[in-house]
Amino acid sequence: MTSEPDAAEDETVTSEASLDARHADKMAKKKAARDRMMAAKSGKKGLIIVHTGAGKGKSSSAFGMIMRCIAHGFCCAVVQFIKGAWETGERRLLTGHFGELCQFHTMGEGFTWETQDRARDIAAARAAWEKAKQLIADEALRMVVLDEINIALRYDYLEIGEVVEFLSNSKPPMTHVVLTGRNARQELIDAADLVTEMTLVKHPFRSGIKAQPGVEY
Repeated sequence: MTSEPDAAEDETVTSEASLDARHADKMAKKKAARDRMMAAKSGKKGLIIVHTGAGKGKSSSAFGMIMRCIAHGFCCAVVQFIKGAWETGERRLLTGHFGELCQFHTMGEGFTWETQDRARDIAAARAAWEKAKQLIADEALRMVVLDEINIALRYDYLEIGEVVEFLSNSKPPMTHVVLTGRNARQELIDAADLVTEMTLVKHPFRSGIKAQPGVEY
């Protein structure tokens, strides 16, 4: 005669087996649908990628993509439009260890509230854009990151129409260009292939915690 504990144990085993079977069936259907979707996608192209939004992680994500390129042995480049004298961990790492694969050009002179000189900011942004165009046109480079260019576009230090026209018509077919910074212009979003908006939920700065190495820079 089966005892109550044994019966309960058998019921639990049966229930687990039923859950496992349903899960396996669900995952098999999901895999089949995924395989069909992937089979229909065979194209490749150089992407215009925008990282924007008030949340943290825009430049960090772009530098993560640069590290992926380096890991694959692809040549790439970074142009920083705003950050200047501020020493960053990513610049130290890339120039110190991967200079043969990644060019790094810090063209900015600091945040706009630090320079307080509009003409100087415009000149720095124009010089950075000229360097960016030169790098993007180099088909040996798989990816070019334009770090904080959205800030320069927001303040009209650069002509949005000129930037969009160059990316749309002069970028080599297989070159990826990543543009970061808050408040991306709608014209750039419309021209992009991939747009990610970082949403601010909570930030330690609002609690009196200053920017820290390894987290912000």
